[in-house]
Amino acid sequence: MHISEGVLSMPVIAAGWAFTAGGLAVGLKKTPADKLPRTALVSSVLFLAALVHVPLGPSSIHLTLLGLAGALLGWSVVPALFLALLLQGLLFQFGGLLSLGVNTAIMSLAALSGFCLSKILRGKLKIPGGFLAGFMAIITGSALVVLCLFLSDHNLAATAAMIFAANVPLAVVEGIITVFMTALLARISPEYVY
Repeated sequence: MHISEGVLSMPVIAAGWAFTAGGLAVGLKKTPADKLPRTALVSSVLFLAALVHVPLGPSSIHLTLLGLAGALLGWSVVPALFLALLLQGLLFQFGGLLSLGVNTAIMSLAALSGFCLSKILRGKLKIPGGFLAGFMAIITGSALVVLCLFLSDHNLAATAAMIFAANVPLAVVEGIITVFMTALLARISPEYVY
């Protein structure tokens, strides 16, 4: 879900940076000092999970763990993602600095969809709820990538559709991983999950 430099139009880039600036402000305000270690840990996991890319057509797919991150951090996921994406852009040229705002916005909104689902389904339907949080985070993020590409250049519609299709199997995998990680965390550190 890293959109490279030179692909997006300036209005899309501006909108991405506007959301990211607002999301960072809210996320930093909602991150108390006692939650900083958890936020830093999740940020490092997000950074590492995205390093393994599987090439697929004009793009590549990789684990994101966005649903789990959103469920664990809530709005604190925005600064965690911003930092992880900034380091990936600087160290490995994943995405870029100009597109950093859009990439952060896409992944943050995807993670926040996982957060919302986990809040709605908390205490009920733990396994389906965990799966849906992971699954919907990828579907939401992929749909936002499609939207950003389409708004930037209508000629990218076919490429955007292929990117979305490639991420559907990944959404299933992320849903399964989120179920197992949520069950593990509930057993060893229930305060993280509940």
